[in-house]
Amino acid sequence: MNSPNNLERCSKFLSLILRHEPHKIGLVLDGNGWADVDRLLQQAAAHGVASSRALLQTIVSSSDKQRFALSDDGQRIRANQGHSIASVDLDLGPSAPPRLLYHGTASRFIDPIRASGLIPGSRNHVHLSADLATASKVGSRHGKLVLLTVRAGDMAENGHAFYVSQNGVWLTAAVPVAYLIFSDTDRRPLE
Repeated sequence: MNSPNNLERCSKFLSLILRHEPHKIGLVLDGNGWADVDRLLQQAAAHGVASSRALLQTIVSSSDKQRFALSDDGQRIRANQGHSIASVDLDLGPSAPPRLLYHGTASRFIDPIRASGLIPGSRNHVHLSADLATASKVGSRHGKLVLLTVRAGDMAENGHAFYVSQNGVWLTAAVPVAYLIFSDTDRRPLE
């Protein structure tokens, strides 16, 4: 059951259910995005996705992106960020960001970003990285990579709130164009 294919399939299923569409399997998330593990396993099985507590534990502990978290007692699970469900509040307190954060995106999105800045789209927050490697990995999934530098320290000084998810992803409501530094042609961020 813990084959690489099953791990990936279950992880993608968890992303869909815990971030976007719990109703698809009749699951209810609490206000902080937590789902009851037993109910999740039961509903997943009823919808053709075989899983187990051991598989969930493996996904939570082995994911390089740490997308999910189990509660201390192991009875609840949630996605660490990436929600499109407006009612989910991860209950993260504001945090002072580093001076610069990074956002990887595809070149086809640059014109809209130049016009409107970074907006969360269907998600609750814009996701930012503290390091270039992570931003590069995220952005390259969507096409020709463009790295953006975000003047996060200046944003915070001007009243924009930042939060850090349990897996280290920086979250903010939006990034206005004035706080973006666009990368040069060889994909190095400008500072």
